[in-house]
Amino acid sequence: MEHVLASRSVSITELKRSPSAVLAKAGSEAVAVLNHNRPAAYLLPPHVYEAMLERLSSELRQSIRDGIDSGTAIPADRVFAELNARYADPKPAARSGGKRKT
Repeated sequence: MEHVLASRSVSITELKRSPSAVLAKAGSEAVAVLNHNRPAAYLLPPHVYEAMLERLSSELRQSIRDGIDSGTAIPADRVFAELNARYADPKPAARSGGKRKT
């Protein structure tokens, strides 16, 4: 089970139905947006988001910006396939199913 990392939560349906009411009830707190009772996203007030960004080191912020501006992203499946191909454990030698010679 995934942990909800906010004291308030709302379903996606409720958020779609009344986004202004959800934001008003949240005040300055984060809100977990749930899809089938699992966190799908978090809504943060602008000042909380800005404070989080300020806490990140300037190098990390620059790395994030560089990554965003670097062009087309590589699909995760491709990255994992390449990593698996490069670092996969060698397969053990297959044993023959025949009888032993005595």
